[in-house]
Amino acid sequence: MNSAHPDAIVSGVEDELAGPLHALGLDIEAVEITPAGKRRILRVAVDKDGGVTLDDVADATREVNRVLDDSEVMGEQPYTLEVTSRGVDRPLTLPRHWRRNTGRLVKVALTDGNTLTGRVTGYDEEPGGGVTLDVSGAARRVGYAEMKKALVQIEFKRSTDKSAEDE
Repeated sequence: MNSAHPDAIVSGVEDELAGPLHALGLDIEAVEITPAGKRRILRVAVDKDGGVTLDDVADATREVNRVLDDSEVMGEQPYTLEVTSRGVDRPLTLPRHWRRNTGRLVKVALTDGNTLTGRVTGYDEEPGGGVTLDVSGAARRVGYAEMKKALVQIEFKRSTDKSAEDE
């Protein structure tokens, strides 16, 4: 499969890894292959409910190595493997992303050109559903189909209790 189209290789890697990583309680969030001289870099981003620990990344790395060593999907061209967590810079695109970020502040670019910033208070598991955001103290329902892009906002100091701020 050395001369296969990069998208076909990515798809093959995802197919090979989905079961073994799921057995570790991990979801594949992204697989990317980029050229690096005579080698390639294979990046596999994983996630799970409650977040990914360093031990999870180490376990996933061992499992990915094992699976790909037994497979022909990457062909014969050498590659360097990087296994990472999903990271906050990746867009929220699936219902599980919203579940895992309940309570977090997000910025949503809507298909109509507007943007919203609010805290995730609810979500639907089905892809045709949507999320509920707390936007300035008011609940706002947004359908998944209305969203162009959604990103978690990094908060360095989150105030959770107004009365504590006033003291």
